[in-house]
Amino acid sequence: MSEADEQMEMAEDQNIEDAELENASDGDDDEELDDEQENGKEKVYLPGGKLSNDEELVCDESAYIMLHQANTGAPCLSFDIVTDPLGDDRETFPLTAYVVAGTQAARTHVNSVIVMKMSNLTRTSKPSADGESEDDEEVSDSEDVNEDQTPILSSVMIKHPGCVNRLRVTTFGSSQYVASWSEMGRVHIYNINEQLAALEDSRARKAYQQNSSGDGVKPDFTFSGHQKEGFAIDWCPTTRGMLATGDCRRDIHIWRPNDKGAWNVDQRPLVGHTDSVEDIQWSPNEANVLASCSVDKSIRIWDCRAAPSKACMLTAGNAHESDVNVISWNRNEPLIASGGDDGVLHIWDLRQFQSNKPVATFKHHTDHITTVEWHPKESTILASGGDDDQIALWDLSVEKDDGDDANDDPNLKDLPPQLLFIHQGQNEIKELHWHPQLKGVILSTAHSGFNVFRTISV
Repeated sequence: MSEADEQMEMAEDQNIEDAELENASDGDDDEELDDEQENGKEKVYLPGGKLSNDEELVCDESAYIMLHQANTGAPCLSFDIVTDPLGDDRETFPLTAYVVAGTQAARTHVNSVIVMKMSNLTRTSKPSADGESEDDEEVSDSEDVNEDQTPILSSVMIKHPGCVNRLRVTTFGSSQYVASWSEMGRVHIYNINEQLAALEDSRARKAYQQNSSGDGVKPDFTFSGHQKEGFAIDWCPTTRGMLATGDCRRDIHIWRPNDKGAWNVDQRPLVGHTDSVEDIQWSPNEANVLASCSVDKSIRIWDCRAAPSKACMLTAGNAHESDVNVISWNRNEPLIASGGDDGVLHIWDLRQFQSNKPVATFKHHTDHITTVEWHPKESTILASGGDDDQIALWDLSVEKDDGDDANDDPNLKDLPPQLLFIHQGQNEIKELHWHPQLKGVILSTAHSGFNVFRTISV
């Protein structure tokens, strides 16, 4: 029996310990284009459009360089990407990604933190006979175009108390840590070095699974000081090991690592928000500075060196017409993107933050925006997703050209020129992340599972 067969058998017995990833373009999932022809031409489908009885949505594979999907049994509505030693800006296929996710199973089921390795992620746009790929990119000499096209998902689990509301990963010292928000109102920190090592050794992985080793893993640290459960959590990128957590009451607590291998958590919450804190983002380049957004409709900028009652430096009140769900801090420019229950995507320039006016606004999503993230290297590109079952890719550097007749199609004329791409096929999208080491690759999770893809647009 091959290793892939063994992995598939494990998946049947243990639900999601190891499984084959699927090529998402194999089925008739709702995707980018409707290939039904009208007057001999392909018809572009936009979210919310109506289909005739004789029409169906079919993925246009030529729009993707890579597209795969994976299912984990119980929904994993939050995940993060583990930085690996395989190098940056990778685009030679097959690709490998390491991911940590948290389940939100029914109360009668056990919840877990799942440490995963997605390997043999293969190209979707196949190279043509003359050696050029369909997306006009050259195929590296090191790529085997006849290789096994079956991507593999390998995983090991850590038993988790309660559903995982949200989790984030960091590298601190020689270890990889995951911080998880539990629905039971506690925040846990786990060292996942053992789990990552098990993914690299098939014998160690099988022993871990068969011995149910994950049931006995205890967190390195737990904080029980929040008065309610929460979702907001983020590791500081400039001061390793520093963490911020926000809850559904209104409180934000700052964590600092100590020399005993644990954390000191300031029991005094930051004072400012008047309702649930939905998301937190540390500044990518200023130590001790972070941003938060809330159900109170505001976005706040904090300097946690100040006393908690004086830490709020800047506030955009009524930043959205309803709850502000998510924010993302641009790594290269003083910009923050925000998305809310109003389905609106705002771009804020921190140099003009006190004006309380975004520098750009996009109303494309038709339901709550639940996730937004800037590209890690391209400062004008970002992605947003939400409950309208679509992920939108944006390039803010694009301006409308009055002389451009590309949007003569009446279905497309009202689209913002900054909208590059619409990805579909998932139900109730909850979170997306650009992979910081795989060029142009996005991973996203929804109630229907994971997608891993790269479009021809980015």
